[in-house]
Amino acid sequence: MAHPPMTRRAPALVALLAGALLLASCGEREEPTGASAGALVPLQRLEVMLDFVPSPEHAGLFAAQEDEAFVDARLDVELTEPPEPSAPLEALRKGEVDIAITHQPELLLARDRGEDLVSIGALVQVPLTAIVSSGRNAVRRPEQLRGQRVATAGLDYQEALLGAVLEEAGVRPADVETTDVGFDLLEATVSDRFAAVFGATWNDEAVELERGDRSPSALRLGPLGVPTFAELVFVVRAQDARERGPLLRRFMQAVASGHRMLREDPDEGTAALLRANRDLNAAATRASVRETLPLFFPDQEERPEDQERERPFGFQDLEKRDAFGRWMLANGLLRSPPDARVTATNEFLPGEGLVIDEGAP
Repeated sequence: MAHPPMTRRAPALVALLAGALLLASCGEREEPTGASAGALVPLQRLEVMLDFVPSPEHAGLFAAQEDEAFVDARLDVELTEPPEPSAPLEALRKGEVDIAITHQPELLLARDRGEDLVSIGALVQVPLTAIVSSGRNAVRRPEQLRGQRVATAGLDYQEALLGAVLEEAGVRPADVETTDVGFDLLEATVSDRFAAVFGATWNDEAVELERGDRSPSALRLGPLGVPTFAELVFVVRAQDARERGPLLRRFMQAVASGHRMLREDPDEGTAALLRANRDLNAAATRASVRETLPLFFPDQEERPEDQERERPFGFQDLEKRDAFGRWMLANGLLRSPPDARVTATNEFLPGEGLVIDEGAP
């Protein structure tokens, strides 16, 4: 399908928005969504690569697409599946996509290798990755993995975190064999070939196993000694964060709108996801989305009244991020200490940055 060319705004429109910004500075900030984003601006194309096949974690994105939140923000957003779980950051680095969704530990490992990438918002605020197994021999303690085979999605961070968890439990990582199964995580949880899966999630695969009477066990990372981190983040090239900020801001506002719609009507919001991935079990997916829903928003674990103001959708807690980075460094997963102020920014979230938009560079 042909897409309209990306163009800069007409000078008169830029001046108009600049005037609006001056007026807004006297009171509450007006966000440039919908008509205020500039209805005369042609749709600007953005390709966003998911971290996995369309799953409950992506329900708000498909709700935003279905509800035309992207169109209202003058964006033509294509949500694409990765050919394999490790593909998003590689595609981003090569310039094949504009935004990649990935796991926060995966981003920190990429930064440690010298890749100039930055996260512009959190999609899921807490870890979902777990040691998942099922049946009578389900794993209840990491020590039970000694001498066993464990399936993963083949992501660097999964190997690294699993090794740290095993060492904390007194198990040599070399005593556990790992196998990359790609997207087939659910199948691996019920396979006799593996004792468990590391990379399946407690909100998705474990929920589906429970609904299928498979007696799952999901060992979450927190009780295993891993500090909290954002399971999924939106990542861009650092140069794009510097040069395409207004475009990224409109994207994050539209995504926030989709998640508000999902929160107001989870079943209707999930319907768009089910249409995007017809292999999903409808009942299990609705249950997983409801399980995941609070985790999309940053103020669920702390009372909003304890905050100076409600933190916006996508908010990244830089103190927690630094704490997790120090843990990765202490466990030999990173070579140098990461600085959250360099690896992440909240400036493109609703209410956090500039308003004037001159279009994509």
